[in-house]
Amino acid sequence: MRDLIIIGAGPAGLAAAIYAARAELDYVLIEENFVNGGQIIDTYEIDNYPGLPGLSGMDLAQKMADHAEKLGAEVVNAAVEGLELEGEVKKVLTDEGVFEAKTVIIASGAAHSHLGVPGEEALAGRGVSYCATCDGAFYRGKTTVVVGGGDVAVEDAIFLARGCEKVYVVHRRDELRAVKTLQTALFALPNVEMVWDSNLKTINEGIGEDGKGTGKVASVIVVNKNDGAERIIDADGVFIAVGITPRSGFVGAGIKTNDGGYILADETCETSISGVFAAGDVRAKQLRQVVTAVADGANAVTSAQRYLVEHA
Repeated sequence: MRDLIIIGAGPAGLAAAIYAARAELDYVLIEENFVNGGQIIDTYEIDNYPGLPGLSGMDLAQKMADHAEKLGAEVVNAAVEGLELEGEVKKVLTDEGVFEAKTVIIASGAAHSHLGVPGEEALAGRGVSYCATCDGAFYRGKTTVVVGGGDVAVEDAIFLARGCEKVYVVHRRDELRAVKTLQTALFALPNVEMVWDSNLKTINEGIGEDGKGTGKVASVIVVNKNDGAERIIDADGVFIAVGITPRSGFVGAGIKTNDGGYILADETCETSISGVFAAGDVRAKQLRQVVTAVADGANAVTSAQRYLVEHA
């Protein structure tokens, strides 16, 4: 039986692995995908991680993974199917067998909801983004499109409007779902245009002078759901804010979550079950960024260490 099992090899899980190794804990890192890094591997460029501006998401993920590997991280590729967490022995059930430990850190992350429209996947990280605070700085003085009508979409549009020349907000209804204070702030901005009752149909790649694709977003096509009319909007970036889902479906009823499925845990990262901790995007918190994820990973290991000492 190990000291610790870490579920998920995104920034939170990799940071936890680094801290666990330095604490000389006997641990294993379980990751479903064969490439470590979580959501950041799909990010073309990360410009707000302190000390490493302009690094691609894949490169940052690789640096984190290399750091953990250098310290002897043991990574098992397996899909977690369930947890048995009551009692002193915690069990993680996977498609590669059962793993046991005294403590568990759940760092399984979250996934942005996608529209599934043509061009979205091909241009992800190259004009298509799911995080305005992450990527908005790349579009200063440019034109962007925000898709969605909830709090996050409106917050993204307000954030982008501070630096963009023009922001279009495409929403499938004739009114927003965001709280009224956000709506008031949005509607007061002179460089924001609402595109009501419309769905995003296609995200178009630019074409260079040589007739080849530029690999970057050039425009979008939106369709009015009332009359079927199509409109082409020239844009440099598309920010999709139609929801995010935490990867917490396997945790079961024992761990408390909020209405959105995010695991409830304070800054120590301890969950409602003693000896079980949550780190990164799966945890209920204000800001989900790489820097907050790695901080969670460090905090979770510190809390796990304290638990192990108290239950020695």
